[in-house]
Amino acid sequence: MKLQYSRDRSFQKELQSRVDRHMAATGRPRHGGARIHAKTALLLTWAVSSYWALLTLPTRWFEALPLAVSLGLAIAGIGFNVFHDGNHGSYSGSRKLNRLMGWALDLLGGSSYVWRWKHNVFHHSFPNVHGLDDDVDLGELCRMSQDQPHRPYHRLQHIYMWPLYGLLAAKWHFIDDFVAVARGQIGDHPFPRPRGLDLAAFIGGKLAFFAWTFVLPSFFFSVPLVILFYFLVTGVQSVMMSAVFQLAHANGESNWLTLEKTAGEVQTEWAIHQVETTVDFARGNRLLTWYTGGLNHQVEHHLFPTLSHLHLPAIAGIVQEVCKEQGVTYNEHPTLWAALLSHQRWLRSMGKPESSPIAKAA
Repeated sequence: MKLQYSRDRSFQKELQSRVDRHMAATGRPRHGGARIHAKTALLLTWAVSSYWALLTLPTRWFEALPLAVSLGLAIAGIGFNVFHDGNHGSYSGSRKLNRLMGWALDLLGGSSYVWRWKHNVFHHSFPNVHGLDDDVDLGELCRMSQDQPHRPYHRLQHIYMWPLYGLLAAKWHFIDDFVAVARGQIGDHPFPRPRGLDLAAFIGGKLAFFAWTFVLPSFFFSVPLVILFYFLVTGVQSVMMSAVFQLAHANGESNWLTLEKTAGEVQTEWAIHQVETTVDFARGNRLLTWYTGGLNHQVEHHLFPTLSHLHLPAIAGIVQEVCKEQGVTYNEHPTLWAALLSHQRWLRSMGKPESSPIAKAA
């Protein structure tokens, strides 16, 4: 079953018109240009220097800890700013450069091909729709929606999910990508297996990642220590990336839908659905905005995924204004802390059996 949105496009057209006028008035390209290239160079320098320092400088294990944290933060920063924009086609006006930047994910152990299907197609088309958005389906261990079945251990998910968030990247590296390609399926969605250049990037990226992550460090450290620091680096990366996503979608302010209950059709237009299922947070925090690639302006990103993240703060006021004029609920947490508390309350709420219509029916 597929989901059909309302054919009305008045809200989206008004938004598009005003943002287009804004971009024309600034005279800036829709892509990042020199600013994003400089930012990329800085992030890559941060990551490479942290990696090399981690290999060559520490003489005792505890001296390596801050370097491992630094590397994890740098890799997450590359994810937010480089491969995310590249795979959305918002990094550059050049399709080849976008593809090149998207391949950064392959070098970091994921699959840009699988990610584009999972994130660009399934998540961005149907955010917070249980049965279609695989990004909000974390499996049996976590209940994110009222329409997901409740298990007794979900009562503790607000505690145990935070360390489990730290395993996101490792799950990508060793399980999710391989399973998706082998099955030709992401969640319940079939998708074409990679071929040609996409398959070469998938295989070559995995080999390159395992080489710089495990093989090269084993010449400097014992294998158990290499594995330990792999989980430390990817743990930092994973918690940062998981938090940015969950704070924007998994909370009590966001709207949630279930494919079965909609009978495949909703009366809301696509753009309004994007706004109502997404929450901005800490928009005034310039450092957070810089580091997360503007993904704390998640509403704007969902409405304009091919627009460089450098422009998202500037159009947030426009989006909020149009929402107010047309009676569309625009959700925002003023601080990072407020967003974290909201997500924590949502995890706790979804862990209670009384919040589950499925549990009551049973």
